[in-house]
Amino acid sequence: MFLSFLFFGNTPDEKWQLCRQMGIDYAIAKLAPELTGNAAIDDYDSFARSKDIFESNGFQLTGLEGDQFDMIRIKLGLPGRERDIERYQRMLENMGRLGVGLLCYNFMATGWYRTDVNLPERGGAVVSGFSMEKAITEPVSKYGTFSESQIWENYHWFIEQVMPVAEANGVRMALHPDDPPISPLHGISRILTSADAIRKALSLSDSSSHGLTFCQGTYTTMNENVHELIREFGRAKKIFFVHIRDVRGTPENFRETFHDNGPTDMFKLMRTYYDIGFDGPLRSDHVPTMAGESNEHFGYEMKGNLFGIGYIKGLMDAGISINHL
Repeated sequence: MFLSFLFFGNTPDEKWQLCRQMGIDYAIAKLAPELTGNAAIDDYDSFARSKDIFESNGFQLTGLEGDQFDMIRIKLGLPGRERDIERYQRMLENMGRLGVGLLCYNFMATGWYRTDVNLPERGGAVVSGFSMEKAITEPVSKYGTFSESQIWENYHWFIEQVMPVAEANGVRMALHPDDPPISPLHGISRILTSADAIRKALSLSDSSSHGLTFCQGTYTTMNENVHELIREFGRAKKIFFVHIRDVRGTPENFRETFHDNGPTDMFKLMRTYYDIGFDGPLRSDHVPTMAGESNEHFGYEMKGNLFGIGYIKGLMDAGISINHL
């Protein structure tokens, strides 16, 4: 396994330098047009320019994460989704041409969501959290309401359209669970809210390109047995990417915390990744905002990531040492 970092856009800044100083060589990127100012990456030349920027700054662009262009028509089954899926297929072909072999994707029409972004944490840090009690008072999406059966039907159609293209181009598609794992949200059902739902999603295609982003924090929020799920999905060779964070609470009411301050036995899980032979990228996820930071990008400010990266590097080194005893 190897450590990576999520970059939003393709403009080098202090975060890029800090990552190099922390010993990170691998980039995961979101290259949506609103972040890069360029065409979406179904345009080969636009994608290639971004890849060149990462490489010239010392990073191997090993994967993509998130919606690289507007996916709402695909996720909700709206008119025009056929045109959007053609763009998605071109993006997968471009990934194959450029040797970018991982795509962390989700099927959340309302995205990852929090009702609170300034909850107090250790030493005056702040974190995000979710309260269903607050969420149910918020308005229904402008798109209206959608049932779970509708979203499942849309997801199944999506998998049928993209998985053969992903496999033909050597791209591993890593499904991220719904965060928060609660349904519905703003009137739109969310389907990937439990381990059983993830098993159902995996059953829709036997492609070698069909796998998971194993987001520890989301499975913890589901109140699932995270250790056993790593073994189950890992032995099936379905874990392609790992997000490491920790949370406290229930699906209806939870909050983020520092990597070392939650209920999870992080070292036990790290050893389990070694035990199953996981050889893909992992990254620090959803960190506290620390002293001197604006919290404009809650969950993704840099000081918390520096803590998370150092903590994970320590876990990785300890896991290697234990395995060599």
